[in-house]
Amino acid sequence: MATPLRTELPYREDSTALFEAVADHPWAVFLDSGRHDAGQSRYDIIAAEPYVRLITRGNLTEVHAEGVSLTREDPFALLKRLLDIDATLAGDLPFCGGAIGYFGYDLARRIERLPSRATAGERVPDMAIGIYDWAVVVDHLERRCWLVGQGRDHDTDIKWNALIARFSQPPPERARAPFRVTSGVQSSRSRESYARAFRRIKQYVNDGDCYQVNLAQRFAAEAGGDAWLAYQALRVINPAPFSAYLATPYAHILSSSPERFLRVHRGEVETRPIKGTRPRAGHPRLDAELAEALRVSEKDRAENVMIVDLLRNDLSKNCELGSVKVPRLFEVESYATVHHLVSTVVGRLKPGRDAIDLLRGAFPGGSITGAPKLRAMEIIDEVERFRRGVYCGAIGYIGFDGSMDTNIAIRTITYSHGSVRFWAGGGIVADSQVEAEYQESFDKARALLRLMAQSALPETAAHAGGEPLPPA
Repeated sequence: MATPLRTELPYREDSTALFEAVADHPWAVFLDSGRHDAGQSRYDIIAAEPYVRLITRGNLTEVHAEGVSLTREDPFALLKRLLDIDATLAGDLPFCGGAIGYFGYDLARRIERLPSRATAGERVPDMAIGIYDWAVVVDHLERRCWLVGQGRDHDTDIKWNALIARFSQPPPERARAPFRVTSGVQSSRSRESYARAFRRIKQYVNDGDCYQVNLAQRFAAEAGGDAWLAYQALRVINPAPFSAYLATPYAHILSSSPERFLRVHRGEVETRPIKGTRPRAGHPRLDAELAEALRVSEKDRAENVMIVDLLRNDLSKNCELGSVKVPRLFEVESYATVHHLVSTVVGRLKPGRDAIDLLRGAFPGGSITGAPKLRAMEIIDEVERFRRGVYCGAIGYIGFDGSMDTNIAIRTITYSHGSVRFWAGGGIVADSQVEAEYQESFDKARALLRLMAQSALPETAAHAGGEPLPPA
């Protein structure tokens, strides 16, 4: 039986210094709480060198363990089998080793039958998950830091002292190529094509096909240089409680998400859907007025409650009868560039059900599809030019002890093949107005566009941070 390991390390207020020690190691991951709010962003988690890796493309998953194998097994079932959850391992820390990575939006095709109209332009796996035997867990409330391990990988015990030394000393300085955006930012939609998609969705809503559909546009630019430097800049521009940096061989993922998808702790479940947005203003009084307008908006409250009802249904598939409740509705949360309207839905897992059952039953998150979910996803595939890839999937961890915390992968950059891509969108309902919805997508993308602008070469700066160019 594996022997758990745990050693306290020197605490550092900025966990980027800890991550620097493994930033260039295989499959390095950093789950970043961003603002250190005790309520929801207390812990940071750092890991690298997973002893198992799962890479799903379409109907096939590569399993990299002692060797490499291919399987058509359901990716969620495969992860459950390999993770071998043991609830008795639960302790006082949120993560004791386990799975970390991303579940891309298009992994939904392994759950539901969806059309294939949108172009699969991301060229990254639908799922990239590592199973990590050790991790560094930082508690910013208690100002303490631990190296934890489970001993499931026989190498962990051998290298334990080396890991302690690695994270206890200042990391060696490395020369990194500055992150540079080398072209203008191009959108997948012009105003006219956005308006056409908007009208198509409104027709579906008016015909009774659906109540709400999330419509997004994709931004892209050519780029080069170090992704870790880009992420460090992003977390300054847009600190967020469910941020993440993932360095896979297929893409670097830079996420500054404000939205929790699913959390499980000792069987207790929580989701915190966002629906409703206003931009931040540069003046305190105007900013407060925008936040209050969002709080009392009948339209935004109606959108929010549609998704709350959808998530209550999704959680009920795997939660005890009567345990699914909504303790908080329509709370305004403020971030660097936007105000959001956030609700909280909770529940308790049924006996015999676990975090992976919950994730599969609720995937992808209803706040970024619309309602009813399946019909909304069919319409998304019809009206959006590109498949979403990582965007609107989930990033986070599932522990050996059955704990889980995942975000909705919004405000998220995929950096691969010499380009960066990111998306922004919003829910379209019966009383949506096209200009307001189009502008909202830019409000949500503002921090990412700002990163593009400040990283742009002089000759491309004029097109890097303003309204992106229309499609080529």
